Amino acid sequence: MYVRLSTRLCVSALAIVFVFGAFIPVTVAKGLPSEWLGPKPPGKQYPEGEEDRQFAILSHDLQQRARFKQFAPQTLRQESLILDADRDPLDVILRRSEALLADLTQMTKGTNTKKSADLSEMAEELAARRTAADRIDVRDQGQRRAVFDRVCRLRRRIAFSNPLLDFNELLILKRHLAAYRHMCDQYYGMAQRPGGGLFVLLDPFGNDPNIRDLLADSTVANGRLRGQQLTGGPKRTWNISFDGRGNQRGEATEGGSFLSPDVSFDGRGIAFAYVEGRGDPTHRHHTDPSRGHWDPGRCYHIFTVSADGSNLRMLADGTWNDFDPCFMPSGRIAFISERRGGYLRCGRVCPTFTLFDQAADGSDVRCLSYHETNEWHPSVSHDGMIVWTRWDYIDRHGQVVHLPWITTPDGRDPRAIHGNFAVRSKRPDMEVDIRAIPKSQRFVATAAPHHNQSFGSLVVFDPTVKDDDAMSPVKRVTPDVGFPESQRGSLSYGQAWPLSEDYYLCVYAPAEVGAVQSRNVFGVYLVDAFGNKELIYRDPEIACHNPIPLRPRPVPPVLPEQYQRVAAGEPAEATVAVLNVYNTLQPWPEETRIKALRVYQILPLSIASSRVSHATGMQIPQARDSINLARAVLGTVPVEEDGSVHFKAPARKELYFQALDEQGLAVISMRSGTHLQPGERLMCQGCHEPRHRAPHSTADTVPLAMRRPPSQLTPGPDGTNPFSYPRLVQPVLDRHCVKCHAENAEKASPLDGRIVKTSRGSYMNPVTEYYVSYLSLAPQYGFYDYGGTSFNDPKWYRTTPGEFGARASKLYELLQKGHYDVKLPPDDMHRLTVWLDSCSLFYGVYEKEGGQAQLRGEIARPTLE
Repeated sequence: MYVRLSTRLCVSALAIVFVFGAFIPVTVAKGLPSEWLGPKPPGKQYPEGEEDRQFAILSHDLQQRARFKQFAPQTLRQESLILDADRDPLDVILRRSEALLADLTQMTKGTNTKKSADLSEMAEELAARRTAADRIDVRDQGQRRAVFDRVCRLRRRIAFSNPLLDFNELLILKRHLAAYRHMCDQYYGMAQRPGGGLFVLLDPFGNDPNIRDLLADSTVANGRLRGQQLTGGPKRTWNISFDGRGNQRGEATEGGSFLSPDVSFDGRGIAFAYVEGRGDPTHRHHTDPSRGHWDPGRCYHIFTVSADGSNLRMLADGTWNDFDPCFMPSGRIAFISERRGGYLRCGRVCPTFTLFDQAADGSDVRCLSYHETNEWHPSVSHDGMIVWTRWDYIDRHGQVVHLPWITTPDGRDPRAIHGNFAVRSKRPDMEVDIRAIPKSQRFVATAAPHHNQSFGSLVVFDPTVKDDDAMSPVKRVTPDVGFPESQRGSLSYGQAWPLSEDYYLCVYAPAEVGAVQSRNVFGVYLVDAFGNKELIYRDPEIACHNPIPLRPRPVPPVLPEQYQRVAAGEPAEATVAVLNVYNTLQPWPEETRIKALRVYQILPLSIASSRVSHATGMQIPQARDSINLARAVLGTVPVEEDGSVHFKAPARKELYFQALDEQGLAVISMRSGTHLQPGERLMCQGCHEPRHRAPHSTADTVPLAMRRPPSQLTPGPDGTNPFSYPRLVQPVLDRHCVKCHAENAEKASPLDGRIVKTSRGSYMNPVTEYYVSYLSLAPQYGFYDYGGTSFNDPKWYRTTPGEFGARASKLYELLQKGHYDVKLPPDDMHRLTVWLDSCSLFYGVYEKEGGQAQLRGEIARPTLE
């Protein structure tokens, strides 16, 4: 069976469960605490054995001096480093405790409060500990360890005197890590192990600490799960696995799992995601964009509940994973969902999830991001914008740029905050769980890996600092841990809730410290930028996650919406203006004049990348781990003499742009996607202009393009939308090339439309049927290589102006120099240059049926746009 039914006795509720086509009544225990309630929090009392862990952690850190010296210029507070004068753990904890005490003393200066008086007493005690330590020879490990233990207890009292800890209830979530270690799979309900729940720590810093099961007395008030409790099931280990291809293996399980809570601004409401862990354990493959790919019981769904555990409601149901709810100032809830459709392009079976929002009751679901691949963890900036993580790898390697973006609450003007073109070795692979720091322009984030789950090292970044594609906007809060994967760090920290620039609630497990390694059983800690970490709560049986104070917090402003309601199936448009295309970060080739912009639509991968039947064309070397994107040319618009552009573009599609010269050749091409909402009016200063340069004034001169109505897109030739080499390029070859090459077959490559199959494939580049002409032209004469040799080469991330497409191809160079007496008409030359500017693709669809139709010269449209 797929489901093991609960044996707990019902005391006040009867639920109905759908199993194998039949409704079965299931007894549900109401009012019983979860088996995962766990131990009481220690509160002010020092946790048993914690001084041993702290000693082992600092002993390990003292052996990593080279790492700390390497990270020192990038670290927020130098106190968090291991310094040359540090001889043993006692030296470190004394120095860091003194820094903590000095900061808290300054924070409470002039307040004349009990905390201020207590800190004065603790300052005297700490000074005495310093004096005692100074009298003990560093070789006397026993006496120095005894002082270390006393300082640990004193530091806890100091840390818990922080005036920022002005709340009595702390929400936490317990869950096992997912059964598959990958940044995407970790959020599929199918990959989740049962266990855990939602809990509240009571008086976590005081003398009377306790823990409460938030949902102990709650049953779902509506929907398919009406009358049922949401539980983690029995406390046991289940023999299950996830195969990375969408299927769960192993025994039947009981109980579900919880994920990604958020607390409303008034502190009275909680949103979270929950998966039941029951139903068909296999992935559902299809190309119907109106349906998801999982059994509803295997998907995370979003619920809301009051902070006292009442009014538990299911906001939506379906065959998609919905998670990462985020309360918005307007009362709506942003979240992450698979409803956009599509799959990631770098292997296996991984549905895409992107940014959405909905009304507070779960109605009026809107897609805020039409991005073609995955996104994570929305939160709200101080000015009311949505900040979230986007994986933006258009014609780039799949292991780069999963970094912060920002957008309006209705999904307009999505832009990278920083790092979108950063060299991989100099930055984290990912920055996730981003949150605005109170009374600061900075944000905190977790520097996390690509091929693992969302934990690592804590960083802060400042959007106002100029981005150097390295670390200039970023500072390390926890330099004891390097960035996972890109710098071989570990999954040690995560899910930081900022109290200030120097103090954070987060989860922590000493993953690198063999003496106390805890298998990623994260505890909740108070961490500061001086290098101190104080345990608040740990459950040895299961990882703790997402510490959030249950209290009101300031509400950012509600930004006005410009989103126009357009009925499903109706065309939706937006207006785009560029003040000056010559305002760029990278210089244009000398004497370049831009005459037009070409607008492309990016098509999301509609089938799992492990099941793709054909490549779309020559594999881009810089993106060799991924399926090449299919795309379509939507058209071109004119650029005025002053560099201004003003045009209409379709909304609800992911787009990118190329700047064209007088010959209609692309000078530069975006390697990043964007999208527009219905009715949006997007204004850009330039083409990837320097973000920290003051905008050019238009007070005296209105740009030429803005003096007229917006241009409409001029479509390209047949074969550009949908893209099709057989319809775009082969007719040119048939008219001008095939006969001559056939007559000179001994020295000329064939250019006819016979279908041939490649002899071998490679990762994400399957054996594929093409025209023989394509294999004669594309590998040697086409353009599909942006240049660069490795992750350390900037060409792997940005397009070099003038070194792209037809301009950089051997075919265009050959035809310009003269190839015998071939003279192509302008329209036919344009067909070839568009093909070259489109990375020399062959197919414009991913589906096998559509590919076969394109091979026959037919028009085939993608199933997902």
